[in-house]
Amino acid sequence: MKKEDRNIYIGNTDADQAKRMYYEKLYNEFEYERIPIDQGLGRVTYEAIYAKVSSPHYNAAAMDGILVKSQDTEGASVANPKILEQGKDFIYINTGNPITEPYDSVIMIEDVIEIGEGKVKILNATHPWQHIRPIGEDIVATEMIIPSRHKIRPIDIGALITGGIQEIKVYKKPRVGIIPTGTEIIDDINSLTVGKILDSNSRVFEGLITEYGGLPNRYNPIEDEYDLLKSAILKGINENEILLVNAGSSAGTKDFTMRIIKELGEVVVHGVALKPGKPTILGIIEGKPVIGIPGYPVSSYLVFDTFVKPLILKYAGMPEEKDPIVKAFVSKRIVSSLKNKELVRVSLGYVNNRLIATPIPGGAGVIMSLVKADGIAIIPQNIEGVEAGETVDVKLLKPLDNVKDTLVSIGSHDLIMDIVGDMMPLTSGHVGSMGGILAMKRGDCLVSPIHLLDTETGEYNISYIKKYFPGNKMAIIKGVKRLQGFIVEKENKKAVKDFVDLKRKDIVFVNRQRGSGTRILLDYYLNKNNIDSGDIKGYNREMTTHMAVATAVKTGSATTGLGIYSAAKALELEFVSVGYEDYDFLVTQESLEDDRVKEFIEIIKSHRFKERILSLGGYELEGIGEVILV
Repeated sequence: MKKEDRNIYIGNTDADQAKRMYYEKLYNEFEYERIPIDQGLGRVTYEAIYAKVSSPHYNAAAMDGILVKSQDTEGASVANPKILEQGKDFIYINTGNPITEPYDSVIMIEDVIEIGEGKVKILNATHPWQHIRPIGEDIVATEMIIPSRHKIRPIDIGALITGGIQEIKVYKKPRVGIIPTGTEIIDDINSLTVGKILDSNSRVFEGLITEYGGLPNRYNPIEDEYDLLKSAILKGINENEILLVNAGSSAGTKDFTMRIIKELGEVVVHGVALKPGKPTILGIIEGKPVIGIPGYPVSSYLVFDTFVKPLILKYAGMPEEKDPIVKAFVSKRIVSSLKNKELVRVSLGYVNNRLIATPIPGGAGVIMSLVKADGIAIIPQNIEGVEAGETVDVKLLKPLDNVKDTLVSIGSHDLIMDIVGDMMPLTSGHVGSMGGILAMKRGDCLVSPIHLLDTETGEYNISYIKKYFPGNKMAIIKGVKRLQGFIVEKENKKAVKDFVDLKRKDIVFVNRQRGSGTRILLDYYLNKNNIDSGDIKGYNREMTTHMAVATAVKTGSATTGLGIYSAAKALELEFVSVGYEDYDFLVTQESLEDDRVKEFIEIIKSHRFKERILSLGGYELEGIGEVILV
């Protein structure tokens, strides 16, 4: 072989820069497929999935007992018990049985005194819809069950089936071809002789590909012959979305991978500033990624983790995972080269509450150093080693604690939180604005959505923050102005127009929970109009979300409820406007530096988010994402 045919001139590109260069050249539109829901476990949703039916889909008894007409129980007390007759005044009912007209309330069997001859005595009056599970109590038709890019769990399958979903659209698993190369590489242990090596790398790749959501397609080992390897690569490109060629990426006389990729396509990078892993090849053939991975086990694992893992996740619809990094004190000196970023296997342990990292000896070919390692110490390029007692960043290979990337939100409900949850990891607790205030005081959340009206000044939120967080450095992230009003049935047949209408005997109201901003708004207007809440039928029936209020109206268990326009629109109901309110996000000033909060602000200020919000109707977005220090 001529000298110029050898792969002598291997580059030294920064690993992060190499990955950026490579990924920018790759095709980023990924395929999906439709599958039955019972095959969905572990798959990743291509789009958000919304319920087709409500659960329960009929009004159901929540308790064993008797089904009565609430109006027949008025005035019942210990001093003045009511006698009810079976078949005339009540019927027996079990948990889960449907509610039938003209009955509208359940009395628990424990509260029923049987007196014989088909008669019972009750000591307390009931209210409409007592101990009844209304339609949509669990799942409301049209609400999001799970967002896009969500890996489906067993419990998700239960929720999807309950919501009437039979088929789902998921990211198609990328098929990843694996070509082991080398005349010395064998599969059969019975053929193991001096100079032969059992292929283990490709089996590791198979497991990793499966774990990250791909479909491994391993080929038999290819001898170090140019034409054989070229044919194998052409076959691999034809049959897979991603192709890995293991070994043959360095500067040996039989290392053909780089030359073949260059002949058939493009070599974007050959050689990265990573130790171990320097001879890595990042190539493209027919628009598909072809990655040449060094043959040593430790090198191959670390190169796979650096370049292949995020690529598979991308194809499978999942975000690139952030490495779990902790700070640790090294127990002994680590020598490194100025030319490369070095990845050093370490064991970890706590001594006097300090995390100590001890380097594990062994070169790039010592696979057991990975088996034993608790983490990988990262020594940046241009640093000539780390002295004992200094700190290093360590990427965890085994759990140290649960590092959460999820933004925890507790407070008022709004449909826009579903959209946030579709654009970033989010857990959202719907406890009302005051519940959110209390959660923030306890330190249970990073963000609290609130819309609290100061009934004296007409100002939203600020006075409550000053009252409940005196001396604390807090902030408001401006959210949306949303339209509140009466959610009513189509054509508003009962002609609900104002708060005074709630006193009418033919109106059944459904309320939000105590402490919610909507409840505070309601009470403000009731007080303003001198309306006694006791005069409103259904005032004590509480829902935790606007969609639940809208569903109560939609299904006829309530005439009206106070809620947001977007909830009425979602269920194709009528809406009587009351006015706009400020729906903002309470945070501590310190948490403004949290990456999750920063991402949240970026999302709500993004064009895509605003576009989706405006499509709901009933929102104004002026100033959204603006931060106000309190």
